[in-house]
Amino acid sequence: MRGWVGALRAAAAAVGPGSVPGAFRQRFDFGGRDVASWFPGHMAKGLRQMRASLRRADCLIEVHDARIPLSGRNPMLREVLGIRPHVLVLNKRDLADPQRKPIVPLVAKLVDDSPRYHRAESTEYSILVIGVPNVGKSSLINSLRRLHLKKGKATAVGGEPGVTKAVLTRIQVCEKPLMYLVDTPGVLPPKLEDVETGVKLALCGAIRDHLVGEDIMADYLLYTLNKQQQFGYVQRYGLAEACDAIEPVLRRVALARGRTQKVKVLTGTGNVNVTTLDYSAAAYEFLRDFRAGCLGRVTLD
Repeated sequence: MRGWVGALRAAAAAVGPGSVPGAFRQRFDFGGRDVASWFPGHMAKGLRQMRASLRRADCLIEVHDARIPLSGRNPMLREVLGIRPHVLVLNKRDLADPQRKPIVPLVAKLVDDSPRYHRAESTEYSILVIGVPNVGKSSLINSLRRLHLKKGKATAVGGEPGVTKAVLTRIQVCEKPLMYLVDTPGVLPPKLEDVETGVKLALCGAIRDHLVGEDIMADYLLYTLNKQQQFGYVQRYGLAEACDAIEPVLRRVALARGRTQKVKVLTGTGNVNVTTLDYSAAAYEFLRDFRAGCLGRVTLD
């Protein structure tokens, strides 16, 4: 709670008492924060397994979140790509860009037009699917399976990073041509380039919220929405106007969604339970609305 008070005061101070609507921040102050490295053991293990699986792969599909096409790239995965044919897929385009292209014919053409070395005699296609956590690799595999085989999901999906923790067995997604996809765990670089990249990754679910902090994520999201003139949050939360400070936004979210908490206050007659607005829960609602596309189509890069 103490951290939230400080963050909200800092946001209010950044705006200033004489600010007028529309006079938004030109840059975001991260307050000297540093995003801790987040490279769990299963990521290191997954990267080793990916390298081992390359020998059996004809092609690689690298999945990116369309909202962070630049920040969502992991430089370490470039080493994994090697000389194999490589397809870049922007997932979650409905949140940023509606265009789509068929994947299976593109992959088949790339493989047919490239040397297959020790797999030249094989009539099937084996594709490794790679990307950062929670980018939608498993969802892509399941959607291709439904589209071409009319079958249900074969790999687990989830809204939190880290659902896939190991390279799985091959999953058939098409009959003609005979094509198998291999799901892999999401892998982040051991050290992020900068704080802003870490916040963008966290906003899109590649890093768990608590590692970065819901306060700074919500404030950065508001900064980005204002910068891009995406003011849908004003009507959604019943605000009088767009604002640059995160506190009034979270206050309206808490009131609109009934996000409150009971806090013990020490008085002269003893402890008293006081109901206050839960800014942490309000920030989570704000972030969830963004991730669901309720605040408009937003590209963070």
